[in-house]
Amino acid sequence: MPAFYLIVITLGAFYLGYRFYSKYLAERVYALDPNFKTPANEFNDGVDFVPTNKHILLGHHFTAVAGAAPIVGPAIAVYWGWLPAIAWVILGTIFGAGVHDFGAIVTSARNRGQNIGTLSGKVISARASTLFLLIIFFLLTLVNAVFGVVMAILFTAHPGSVIPAVIVIPIAMFIGQWVYRMQGAVLIPSLIGLVLLYVAIPVGQAYPIHVDGLAEMVGLSVRTTWVILIFAYTWFASRLPVWLLLQPRDYINGQQLLVALVVIFAGVIVGWDHIAAPAVNTVAASSKQWFPYLFITIACGAISGFHSLVASGTTSKQINKETDARYIGYCGALGEGSLALAAILACTAGLGSAADWNTAYSSFGVASGGALGNFVNGVGHFLSNLGIASQLGASFAVVVVVTFAGTTMDTGVRLQRYILEEIAELAGFRSLVGKTTILTTLAVIIPLALALVPGGGGKGFAFGQLWTLFGTTNQLTAGLALSVISVWIMSRNRNPLAAIVPLTFLMFMTSWALVLNLITFLQEGSWMLFIMDAGIVVLTAWLIVEAVTALNRQRQQRGASEAVEEV
Repeated sequence: MPAFYLIVITLGAFYLGYRFYSKYLAERVYALDPNFKTPANEFNDGVDFVPTNKHILLGHHFTAVAGAAPIVGPAIAVYWGWLPAIAWVILGTIFGAGVHDFGAIVTSARNRGQNIGTLSGKVISARASTLFLLIIFFLLTLVNAVFGVVMAILFTAHPGSVIPAVIVIPIAMFIGQWVYRMQGAVLIPSLIGLVLLYVAIPVGQAYPIHVDGLAEMVGLSVRTTWVILIFAYTWFASRLPVWLLLQPRDYINGQQLLVALVVIFAGVIVGWDHIAAPAVNTVAASSKQWFPYLFITIACGAISGFHSLVASGTTSKQINKETDARYIGYCGALGEGSLALAAILACTAGLGSAADWNTAYSSFGVASGGALGNFVNGVGHFLSNLGIASQLGASFAVVVVVTFAGTTMDTGVRLQRYILEEIAELAGFRSLVGKTTILTTLAVIIPLALALVPGGGGKGFAFGQLWTLFGTTNQLTAGLALSVISVWIMSRNRNPLAAIVPLTFLMFMTSWALVLNLITFLQEGSWMLFIMDAGIVVLTAWLIVEAVTALNRQRQQRGASEAVEEV
């Protein structure tokens, strides 16, 4: 089947989702108020609370949640065939991520910009808040550790990507000064910045940056040296005001995504590539099956709990008008879905013949280990259809992944600082509250230590061990965020079904996968993973009970209120 058909079907469905379903959510479910004074305007401090143009904020929100996950997840999931993967991307984006991301922004903005974990204490129960904060802490630690390793691997394998990845930083800071200090327009400077970024790609190829000498001098491996350098950078980046680096770089990256999607889709059309992968791949009974693992493998790109952390952690603090939430939250979800579509195309139509695809996806382990490489090679093939050297096209793909991952780390460390401060306050360590330097250092050291732990069969501890739990923890967070959103919707006397349906589906699939993993870890004798997974299973059951109790309590209060009105 021509890959072009998938582009038409997916983008057509996304257009209809935004045109009709997001409008329904805005008017009938979330009831957006253009006159509501958002936290950005109420608490404007020029650092975290900053009223921001909706187009710039969309760039920040999308690139902060994108990272490498909407590429890696779909690139692995096509192991089960292109049909289950694209079906979940379409349905999960429109009816899951759109509701989740949009709702997290609105709910947080309506509650002084509080993050979703803190809101769970207000909306569900105090116990739920404590448990939720611990889950968020674990998820952010894992995200920051894994993305740091991803960037280090790509810098080691593709040293030509270092210059373009680094040069975007001063460019973004100049644009931030221009927009915030001088009140200049952002479009033209950002487009110039994007052009400079692309000019830097062949420059990077001509002058690759190696850290072999530094690594040898300090007695570390090249990858470990890159990991430490990357985390050192995030310490400084996460302390800067959002307008100086985060917002303008995210805006450039948002434009970079549009260019990448246009180039990839154009390459598919010009080359008229056909999908080499089967619609549904029959896998061995001993292998992971797509029910339920598909729904935790494709997280970002369909629905992801990490999105609620960004939506309630940074985006809600910058939204200028509440009505902007529809554009930012729902379009951000559609952008994730579009990137997932590009990953699916690259890994099903960009790898060559069916025999080539079968080699790249001979087992789930092979698919997992080669996911990034398959995407990079697939994009290189699409660009070669446009007359661009495949090696240069592959470097373009690497720069896309690295810059997105870097933005996610900046945001992730910033969010980790917020979470650590809240945990410290709950635990009675009030001396840490407001200590930005100490909290930022802790937010960097913890995932850095995790990223440097050896083991995992050559993939590193973060990939070979804890990555196994990432998908379930991430989707558990999404389900918990939807439970907070559902209760909040009910408290406003509106129909919560739009949030409850994806909530129920997601919690069922996540719980199923957790139990299957528990059995696997027990059989393999992986006791550390068994203990961690068992803890998450208990935590999941506990929080499901808390959420159901809160929903039932809200339903009873609503019924009592209606009965009083009738009397």
